[in-house]
Amino acid sequence: MTRTTNDRPAVVPVLAFAGIVVAVMQTLLVPVIKDLPQLLDTSPADATWVLTSTLLSGAVATPIMGRLGDLYGKRRMLVLSLAVMVAGALVSALTSALVPMIVGRTLQGFAMGAIPLGIGLMRDMLPREKLGSAMALMSSSIGVGGGLALPGAALIAQHIDWHALFYGAAGLGALAIALTLLVVPETPMRARGSFDLPGALGLSTGLVLFLLPITKGSDWGWSSATTLGLFAASALVLLLWGAYELRAKAPLVDLRTTARPAVLFTNLASIMVGVSFYVVSLVLPQLLQLPTSTGYGLGQSMVVAGLLVAPLGLTMMFTAPVYARLSAKHGPRFTLVLGLLIIAVGYGAGLGLMSAAWQSLVISVLLGAGIGLAYSSLPALIVGAVPASETGAANGLNTLMRSIGTSVSSAVIGMVLANTADTVNGVAVPTMHGFRVSFLIATAAVAVGLALALFLPKPDRAPRLRASSEGEAAMAPESGALAEARPR
Repeated sequence: MTRTTNDRPAVVPVLAFAGIVVAVMQTLLVPVIKDLPQLLDTSPADATWVLTSTLLSGAVATPIMGRLGDLYGKRRMLVLSLAVMVAGALVSALTSALVPMIVGRTLQGFAMGAIPLGIGLMRDMLPREKLGSAMALMSSSIGVGGGLALPGAALIAQHIDWHALFYGAAGLGALAIALTLLVVPETPMRARGSFDLPGALGLSTGLVLFLLPITKGSDWGWSSATTLGLFAASALVLLLWGAYELRAKAPLVDLRTTARPAVLFTNLASIMVGVSFYVVSLVLPQLLQLPTSTGYGLGQSMVVAGLLVAPLGLTMMFTAPVYARLSAKHGPRFTLVLGLLIIAVGYGAGLGLMSAAWQSLVISVLLGAGIGLAYSSLPALIVGAVPASETGAANGLNTLMRSIGTSVSSAVIGMVLANTADTVNGVAVPTMHGFRVSFLIATAAVAVGLALALFLPKPDRAPRLRASSEGEAAMAPESGALAEARPR
C-alpha cells in the first residue's frame, strides 16, 4: 500500500490545523492574565501556576510523545495528545477553583507533542517535493495558533464569560480529533526497541527542575536558595540522565545523533528563535493597551490590540510557500539565516516604531515573516540529519528547545519590565524604556542565533536520499517515504 497523500489532499491542512489548535493553548489566557487572581480567588503568585503548569507539561510531553509516536504510531499518539487536551479544557471550563484549573491546564499543555508528531507523519507520507512546505506550515503552526488566538480570546473574554474560552478550545480539539481520524492514515514506519521509561522520568525531572525556577524566579528571587538549588539539582539530574542515555540500548533521545553539528546547532539556534518570538508577544499587546495618559501608551482595547498583533501569526502562515521555494533553491540553512536577519531588522525598526498603533502592524508583519522563515527551516534541518525512525523524537526535542527559548524569554522580559516599571496609584506600569530594552534583548538573541546558524554544515550540492535501515530500504520503493539525506 502506497503511503502518499495524492488521494488525501487534506492531510497537510488537517495536521496543520491540529498544530494550530494545540498552539492556541499557549496564549488562550493572555487576555485575562491580570484578572486571574480575582477570577480564581487566589493570590497573584499562585495564579501564575495556571500558566506555568501548561508550560511545564508541554515541555515534558513533547520529546516523550515524539518517541512514543516513533515506536507505536504517530497518528495514534497525535489523537491521544488531542484527547488529553480536550479533557483538560473541559476540566478548566467547569471550575473557578485554583487546583482543578491547574490540573486542567496541565492536561492542555500535554498536547504540545502534536507538533513533532505531525511533522513525523508528514515525513512518512509526503513525497519529497511536497515535504518542505508542509513541514514549514506545521512548524509555523506554533506561532500561527498563538497569534490568531489573541484577538479571538480577547473578543470572548471581553463579551462572554471567560469559561467560554475553554469550551471553545475543547470544541476545536474535538474537531481536530475527528478530522485526524477521518483524513490522516496511520503509517507503518516504526522504530525498533522499547520505550525508555527511566530516560523519560529522568528527562521530565530535569526539565521541571530547570524550567520551574525560570518561570518562578522573579517571585522567589533569582539569588534565593530555592532558585539556585533547583538549578543545581537540574544540572545534576540532566548530567546523570545523559550518562544513562548514552548506555541505554533504546534511549529516549539518541544523544550521539543529537551531538551531530547539524542537529546540535539547529537546536541551539531554535532556543534563540523561541526567545525572539515571545518578546513581541509580551511587549506589543501591553504597549497597545496602555492608556494614552502615560505619554506613550496607545490606548487600544483588548480586542483591537489582539487584531493589531494577529498579522504576526498570519504572516508566519503565508510564509510557508515562500520558504518552500527559497529552500528548494538555496537550502534550509539559507532560509534560517535569512529569517534571523529579517527578525533583526524587525526588532531594530521596532525601536523607532512605537508611537502609533499602525506601526505595530509593520512590526508584526516583519517579525512574522522572519520568524516564519526561521521556524519553517528548523524541521527540515532536523529531518535531513536524523534517521527516519527517529523523526518524532528528534523533532520533539527541537520543539522543546523552542519552548525553552520562550520560557527564558518570558522570565527575562518579565523581569526587565518589572524592574523598569513606574508605580502609578499603587499599580506597576511598564515603561517605554522597558519595552525598548526588551527589543534590544530580542535583537541580541537573534545575533546569537545567527552566529549559531552560520556553524551549520553547508548542504551538499546534490543531496542524496537513503533509508536509515535495511527495513526502510526495502519499504522505500513501495512507499516513496523520504529517507535521510546523508550528512558529510
